[in-house]
Amino acid sequence: MDIFIVAIFLSVLFYFVVRVHSLEKRVKRMESTLRQAAEQINLPVPSIDEELKQLIREGKDVQAIKRARKEYGLTLVEAKEYVDRL
Repeated sequence: MDIFIVAIFLSVLFYFVVRVHSLEKRVKRMESTLRQAAEQINLPVPSIDEELKQLIREGKDVQAIKRARKEYGLTLVEAKEYVDRL
């Protein structure tokens, strides 16, 4: 009986891991599409991005992450990923 419960738990866990991975891939494709569309219509880069890039160039990655968190309301991980993409 315990093996059956563990098997069900692992199956559900595997399903959610696969589903999250699939959603992450979709989000990345959507971000790429939005970035391309913004470039095609010459959409100006938000000033915060330029400020973040300047902080990165100055080696102030931690400050850039803090600024991104404050401005966009991101979690620490999200802000780190956002700054890394810049």
